[in-house]
Amino acid sequence: MKFLKTSRVCLVTRGRYAGKKVVIIQPVDNGNKTHPYGHALVAGIERYPSKITRRMSKTRQEKRSKVKPFIKVINYNHLMPTRYTLELEGLKGVVSSDTFKEVSQREDAKKSVKKVLEERYTSGKNRWFFTPLSTLPSRVWKSWGSEANTCHRVLIGFSPQSAGAGRMGSGAVNSIHLGIKIHGSLS
Repeated sequence: MKFLKTSRVCLVTRGRYAGKKVVIIQPVDNGNKTHPYGHALVAGIERYPSKITRRMSKTRQEKRSKVKPFIKVINYNHLMPTRYTLELEGLKGVVSSDTFKEVSQREDAKKSVKKVLEERYTSGKNRWFFTPLSTLPSRVWKSWGSEANTCHRVLIGFSPQSAGAGRMGSGAVNSIHLGIKIHGSLS
């Protein structure tokens, strides 16, 4: 594909790393013997750096600035390209199709990717790449326990009708059920 070139930032849409940001290291348009389809060797961030403030100590800031990377061969169908690019000099020689044959080579490649990504993060370049792609903050869900040790989840800040049919079924039915449980436990 013309637009999936080296250093293009993409989003993974399927699998274990769905929703994670990756950068293409080596595109393979026609496929090869092991992967007979268009794919790309990518390096991405499995665990993003945490938020830091000035009040934190230097050691805490260093700890929270760590990145956990991954390298993977991903089908073009499972990548969504973005308008961003990320120049990672020196990773072309480190990560190749031969890297995935042995575990030790893969671990060494991951260490070098981690080093490059952390340097890029601390320099302050490409800030968008180092922020997680999320729709809701992690503290939106609140858990309430009941007598039977089951955990009912309520979406804070949304009406039951707008919550829609999620894991628990229709929102209106669950809010009524939850209200009865809570009211019953108070009396």
